[in-house]
Amino acid sequence: MKTRREFIKISTVAAGGVAMIKPALSWAPDFLRKDIKPMDESKAQRFPTFCEVCFWKCAGFTYHDKNGDIQKIIGNERDPHSNGRFCPRGTGGVGMYYDNDRLKTPLKRVAGKNGESDAYEEISWDEAFDIIAINMKKVAKEHGPESIALLYHASSGAYFKHLLHAFGTDNIAKPSYAQCLGPREAGFVATYGASISSPEPTDIKNTQCLVLIGNHVGENMHNGYVQEVADAIERGVSIITVDPRFSTIASKSQYWLPIKPATDMALLLSWIHVIIYEELYDKKYVNQYTFGLDELKAHVKNFTPEWAYTKTDINPKDIRDTAYEMAKAAPATIVHPGRHTTWYGDDTQRTRAIAILNALLGSYGKKGGWYFPEKKSVPTIPHPEYPHPKWTWKDITRKTYKSAGTGISNDLIKASLPENKNEHKIKAWFVVGTNLLATVPDQAITKRAMDNLDFMVVIDTMPAEITGYADIVLPECTYLERYDDIRSSQHRFPNIALRMPAAKPRFNTKSGWWMAKQLAEKLDLGAYFPYDTIEEELDWKFKQMGTSLEEMQKIGVKQFTKDKELYLSEGEEYYFNTDTGKIELYSIDLEAKGYDPMPKYTEHKQPDAGFYRLIYGRAPMHTFGRTVNNPNLTDLMSENKIWINPKVAKIWGFEPDQEIWLENQDGVKSSFPIKVRITERIRHDSIYMIHGFGTTKKQMTRAYGRGASDSELITNVKYDPIMGGTGMRENFVTFHTENPHNKVVEPETKEANS
Repeated sequence: MKTRREFIKISTVAAGGVAMIKPALSWAPDFLRKDIKPMDESKAQRFPTFCEVCFWKCAGFTYHDKNGDIQKIIGNERDPHSNGRFCPRGTGGVGMYYDNDRLKTPLKRVAGKNGESDAYEEISWDEAFDIIAINMKKVAKEHGPESIALLYHASSGAYFKHLLHAFGTDNIAKPSYAQCLGPREAGFVATYGASISSPEPTDIKNTQCLVLIGNHVGENMHNGYVQEVADAIERGVSIITVDPRFSTIASKSQYWLPIKPATDMALLLSWIHVIIYEELYDKKYVNQYTFGLDELKAHVKNFTPEWAYTKTDINPKDIRDTAYEMAKAAPATIVHPGRHTTWYGDDTQRTRAIAILNALLGSYGKKGGWYFPEKKSVPTIPHPEYPHPKWTWKDITRKTYKSAGTGISNDLIKASLPENKNEHKIKAWFVVGTNLLATVPDQAITKRAMDNLDFMVVIDTMPAEITGYADIVLPECTYLERYDDIRSSQHRFPNIALRMPAAKPRFNTKSGWWMAKQLAEKLDLGAYFPYDTIEEELDWKFKQMGTSLEEMQKIGVKQFTKDKELYLSEGEEYYFNTDTGKIELYSIDLEAKGYDPMPKYTEHKQPDAGFYRLIYGRAPMHTFGRTVNNPNLTDLMSENKIWINPKVAKIWGFEPDQEIWLENQDGVKSSFPIKVRITERIRHDSIYMIHGFGTTKKQMTRAYGRGASDSELITNVKYDPIMGGTGMRENFVTFHTENPHNKVVEPETKEANS
């Protein structure tokens, strides 16, 4: 058994302490060039913040050196997200501030084809707001305010959401729903009547068995979660990892099940079969809290481990042994739902199977399983009532995806296509803090939609691909240079956090709240922003919550007393927000909407000869494409590599670090080559690469052309029929050893993936 420190070292996770990241001296400010000794924190000025490098939003403090330069960021011990420790991404966040490739001033398109970022000229902020306001009014007059959409994935998006609601549109979406979390939320709502949200209320601190399915903890860095898993490893907790790749967490697990991709549902149904038919389920819990056991038992009758073996390649004994392991530890067992859950198009039902398995084990609402989180409500300064839109995202989406919980990014994009002739047309976009071309699959659709827009505004810190399609580009300062709205997140106890600037904005950049307020004035919507400064707004909100801006500037994080119990007490009556008031193993709601009330196994396409399933993932030092130009973090990983099984490499004649190009099943080729990593840690029918690399933007000088983009190659999208998520793991690639469009080197045999 590895110690916690060994786990941290191996997984490159800074959960065990704060590490100073080696500076890249080509960019570093003078203080880093001369002296990188640890500062005396007792003599340094510090400013509370919460991290924007990833979306775990750990709270910490930003420190100045004696010259007033930002030197480092550390965790806040009051914060349950970070427990006083930051990960490599968080400590490297200072690189965002010092990155000279940042957007520097407002830009206006003057000529050129979409995507050509040199067709811009610098303009003033006032001129930028005038142009935006004129075009918003024009679009609203011709098509209605509802035809303006907001797509965002940044803290400051909340202010633009408020602005567009005031303008009269509710067509708002975050790609994190349809491209990441949505299926698990819909699956748990259909089962428990409650979503999961973030951080996940999994009681890893007290668990005895943790089941991870395609969950790359330690690589997909979510700080508090990784710390809890590291502690669990040190305690000797039984970990079961299901993954076609021998991931970092697989190496720390009692069981690694190298499943055949796209067969996860077969394994889950087989586990349910064993738990029910061998009477391993929590009978008292199931009888009291669940509905539909008899129907479920009949449903899974034939889904034996022997049947699952023919689908998954997992030995029936291993299936039974892992089911026994879960049951032995129950209810202190967690079958984790994961975060990125948009895989194969039947993902809501796959997550339903995970939810059902947790219910059979009696873990939901039990110590060591799932706790009941609490969140502090953040008040809103009184403002005029929002106008009522004539139509919203629901009119676009819910006709097809009846369980969609929020706006669907790909639906709003499709509503912008020229072939969309219905009454619900999107004609203008605000894009805040998300590079849609790397986020939303099938780039061709997004590009055609942008070409058809009347007007488009992009607000970002970096010149990503998306900025080359905007009519107006607004440069946002980094999270280290601005205030944002209060972070209030669910956890074991309610807590809030403050982000305040640690330095003045570099260049001619501004905060998102300021942009939204100035634009509101241009649109005669100033009454919706009834404050002069964000400090005034935040202080009012904090005082309603029992604190003040002054106090929060000192402590950064405030914890509140919990109003309800963490767990169900023995025999406690509890009403679940479902049609039956119980945990629905058989979903009445899904059945009423025309969907299967219980999860079914669906056969998915397997790769043709010479092709391999494209699997993508994360690295502990990077967050998608958001950090690949960060001068601190590129120093830790500057490009991705493609993981190829030695058997496949031998067939193709590949050598370690050889550069190859990729081509998918639709003939789309990678823009840049990627280096080969030959490893037994990936199945022979699949390849693996880190997401976020291969940017085509020359303005991103450290990231341009480094590695390959998986996003380019995801053109076959399987839409989840229940909530609209984009299943992205039904794409397959083959290889080129020469530049694209040149001769393809064929494998020596057509049995390359047999």
